[in-house]
Amino acid sequence: MRFTDRHDAGRQLAERLAPLRDSKPVVLALPRGGVPVAVEVAKALNAPLEVFVARKLGAPGRPELGIGAIAEGGVVVLDERAGPWRGDDDQLRATTAAEQAELERRVDRYRGGRPLPSLAGATVVLVDDGLATGGTARAALAALSEHRPGRLILAVPVAPPATVQRLAAEADEIVALHTPAVFRAVGQWYRHFDQTSDAEVLELLGRTPDAHRDTR
Repeated sequence: MRFTDRHDAGRQLAERLAPLRDSKPVVLALPRGGVPVAVEVAKALNAPLEVFVARKLGAPGRPELGIGAIAEGGVVVLDERAGPWRGDDDQLRATTAAEQAELERRVDRYRGGRPLPSLAGATVVLVDDGLATGGTARAALAALSEHRPGRLILAVPVAPPATVQRLAAEADEIVALHTPAVFRAVGQWYRHFDQTSDAEVLELLGRTPDAHRDTR
């Protein structure tokens, strides 16, 4: 089964998450691609929506190869399977610093200084448009756990079974609509999977773009 686009995926995901409505959840989106999905989830659950930023750490000289991820709050999670690709300590620090700067830029751009809603004791639903290796989701879940939510749920339209299994201990529940055994990329499960821009994120959040350049 394929989704038409991220909004379609969000509406389908919201149907699965409907029993959470009475728990008054807080919905957090991993930007950028998770925002259109999360908008539909938050609307259906009558829940507040905010972004929570995490960034992949790419291997030195091979940025497409993930060696871990960082998330808000200074949380760094390294992939134990990527040891040979991490480079030396100076390279790892440089990579982390660059991604931390981009993370802070996105937090400032998307939230404009607004703090996260109170998450302590709350049912928190973290939403993305899909998982591949799950590195950024893992970092985000680790960071959100520090806020002591009452229940932490990761919800995605599609993810490979191995990734769901690997993340099972990081959340109270993982909701994945489809877990195909043959999985090449998240985008293959969408008919339309254009990159989500900063401007679209701000529009979906109901916020006015600032004067900064829109980075795609």
